[in-house]
Amino acid sequence: MRSIKKIKWNGYNVVSTFSGAGGSCLGFRMAGFRVLWANEFVESAESVYKLNHPSSIVDNRDIRQVSAEDILAATGLSVGELDVLEGSPPCASFSTAGRRQKVWGEVRKYSEREQVVDDLFFEFSRILRGLKPKTFVAENVSGLVKGASKGYFKMIFKDLEDCGYKVKARKLDAQWLGIPQMRERIIFVGARDDLGIEPAHPTPLPYRYTVADVLPYIERICDKEARYVTPDRPHRTIMQSDALRGDTAAFSATGWVQAHPPTDKALRKRILGDSNDNMRLGAASLDLFKRKFSIPELKILCAFPSDFILVGDFAQRWERLGRAVPPLMMKKIAETIRDRMLGDLDGAV
Repeated sequence: MRSIKKIKWNGYNVVSTFSGAGGSCLGFRMAGFRVLWANEFVESAESVYKLNHPSSIVDNRDIRQVSAEDILAATGLSVGELDVLEGSPPCASFSTAGRRQKVWGEVRKYSEREQVVDDLFFEFSRILRGLKPKTFVAENVSGLVKGASKGYFKMIFKDLEDCGYKVKARKLDAQWLGIPQMRERIIFVGARDDLGIEPAHPTPLPYRYTVADVLPYIERICDKEARYVTPDRPHRTIMQSDALRGDTAAFSATGWVQAHPPTDKALRKRILGDSNDNMRLGAASLDLFKRKFSIPELKILCAFPSDFILVGDFAQRWERLGRAVPPLMMKKIAETIRDRMLGDLDGAV
């Protein structure tokens, strides 16, 4: 985080919606953007956001209560002046890991709050209409383009176009953008119609990092079918619910490992993190043992800085990382918007 604070401002500003703990915003900051304003109404996520983004204005109201005029007044911007609007509307209703259309329209628990979540993309487009930024980026789960959700995808796409934007949507996988995690997401990118620029997505890298590359002392990983797999591939998608565990290593069927703790004491302390997280599960031993990922390990798999501040118990800290867009993934997207969209616009002036 200290290194990120030293990155020079590239001259472009961002407004963030559905900001969570700030994974997307951190990616924009890594690319040199300045995040002026953010919105997050889940209290635990808001508190983490404020700790790591102290220079951003944070609005903690339900997005339904926020108007574009509120944002313009808070930031001092005029309509059309903002460079990027970004947002990740909650996506549980479209996730292939959930019940999908069976719960559309229902009030559901989301973190420590309850709300209907499958209409929130249209709140994003409402803000988009009012702010009229030069560009936008919006993120959602890959399940949005599968099965019955395709209808929602088409409605969302058209609504974004009707706001006055050229829009492109592409499925991106974090494992091909420098993150040791298989995490597919639909990324909408838009350019305002009157600007004469085209939406652009990052080019996938020709290589990927495995769990073994970043956590070489891990021997085996239990997959979602409770089968052991070797760490010679990126980890499957980190889910916020994978934090479930028991004192005798009777974990949920996902997200646990067998590993030798690093022999170097300082590295071991840094990797295993808070002793309360792992000591009960055998982390004091140098023998191969079965445990959950520690929070420092999870930061590595989710591409967060080691000194990114998290608060709450083990499950709450895991949830913040599991719900977040990996910052390095958004950095690649932000760099593409900077260089191939806003940069082209500035070059044409």
